[in-house]
Amino acid sequence: MSQGHDKKGRPLVAVTGMGVVTSLGIGKIDNWAALSQGRSGIRAISRFPTDGLRTTIAGTVDTLNSTPYSAPSLSIAMALEAAKEALDEARVGSNGAFPGPLFLATPPAELEWPQRRALYERPPTTNDTGYRRLLASARGSDWSEMQSLFQFSSVANHVAQRLGTRGIPISVSTACASGATAIQLGVEAIRRGETDIAICIGTDSSVQIEALIRFSLLSALSTSNNSPEQASKPFSKNRDGFVMAEGAGALVLESYRGAQMRGARTLGFIRGCGEKADDYHRTRSKPDGTAIIGAIRNAIDDAGISPDEVDYVNAHGTSTPENDKMEYLSLKAVLGDRVANVPISSNKSMIGHTLSAAGAIEAVFSLMTIRNGLLPPTINYAVPDAEIPMDVVPNVARQANVQTVLSNSFGFGGQNASLVLAAP
Repeated sequence: MSQGHDKKGRPLVAVTGMGVVTSLGIGKIDNWAALSQGRSGIRAISRFPTDGLRTTIAGTVDTLNSTPYSAPSLSIAMALEAAKEALDEARVGSNGAFPGPLFLATPPAELEWPQRRALYERPPTTNDTGYRRLLASARGSDWSEMQSLFQFSSVANHVAQRLGTRGIPISVSTACASGATAIQLGVEAIRRGETDIAICIGTDSSVQIEALIRFSLLSALSTSNNSPEQASKPFSKNRDGFVMAEGAGALVLESYRGAQMRGARTLGFIRGCGEKADDYHRTRSKPDGTAIIGAIRNAIDDAGISPDEVDYVNAHGTSTPENDKMEYLSLKAVLGDRVANVPISSNKSMIGHTLSAAGAIEAVFSLMTIRNGLLPPTINYAVPDAEIPMDVVPNVARQANVQTVLSNSFGFGGQNASLVLAAP
């Protein structure tokens, strides 16, 4: 690396600001305090009735609920909260005029059951029933406010307007890889010279009754309702599914040279990005792991490093029986025998799975791991799985000198993305 470029002659991409919101709290200070102490943010759902549901727990963010509440409005509120913290730290764009583009990861926006029910129960304007009545009611209502929230690009549009970003905001929805994909798009834009600065955000408020039922029907969720804080147990033999969660992560990315010119502090670098699609199944990974292995290798190759230089892995680690085993097998294929000794932990054991936001939130946590020299633990690790012989940093945080982190994000639909983050 020389004069602000990497080994491949591309602009180095620096992180100059970070912000985060999760079930553990708002802001990096509260989140890091909880992570380093091994505290869980999983709790019983209070937002809607859960009678009769198989899963009644989640990692909810209950302090930012807007009125009237909706999933998109909470996604916007969390994104803006994380962005404010990131912009303040980067000392840029706090006046509502961010000098670069927005890349935002978000789930597809759709009318949830409460909104559909409210529309259906309006005084009928037609004798039709069912879906035709719903459409007629929608046409007869003040559709503009609902339309401004419930369309795919709505969250990004609202956030871009508030932050004053440049150009058309880019919305990304690649399932649980979305947050990492948004960061990759920002990195690539800077490398191509299209911008010197970008803000990348992942935000997700999918803890809604409809989404909860959908994931439950897939048998993907933990049903450990009686002990919420112990429900998410990645890599443990007794893991029984992931815990839905919500949150947001924001990163200000800049060309290293541009950051230096304006006197910004560099918190770390995004050294490499890798992705690879899996065409095997909508919810399962290809048994030979080639797509996940490919995403990890692509990120390491893009970073211009060898697998031996990875000091720590921020695992996808969802706590589902299949995903955790596939991640181990894929890491073993890339890291070789080092897979047994490299620390590999999952913060989803504490915050749950934040879905579209996960890659961005975990990128923030990865850089905080580097800066603080402390490995967040995998809590609830009481029953080791003999088929996953890894150092998961069990239950208690550990001090370590970390220079390079591999952060994995794998999603339904065959979406796989990995990032390599490094110390400044």
